[in-house]
Amino acid sequence: MLKLQVKSAKARVRGRYFGSGSIKAETIETGCEGIETELFIESDEEPEKIAKLVRVSEAGCFVIQSLRKPTEVELAVRLNGETLTLDR
Repeated sequence: MLKLQVKSAKARVRGRYFGSGSIKAETIETGCEGIETELFIESDEEPEKIAKLVRVSEAGCFVIQSLRKPTEVELAVRLNGETLTLDR
């Protein structure tokens, strides 16, 4: 949409996750402590234009925005076609 010429673009994404507890005791807990993203862009465009491209791309990324803002998650389970109630 911005009609910029980009010769190449690569991303390196690192996630820091943790896990604790026991599956047998049903005390398992996992989570993400953070995600780091590095972008490697080759372009003859002005740096300000590439910065804008990165800003609007990040703002329009469903994954990044879902991680940054609390997102409701629902789980439904069907066992042999019937609803399975999970005791929590």
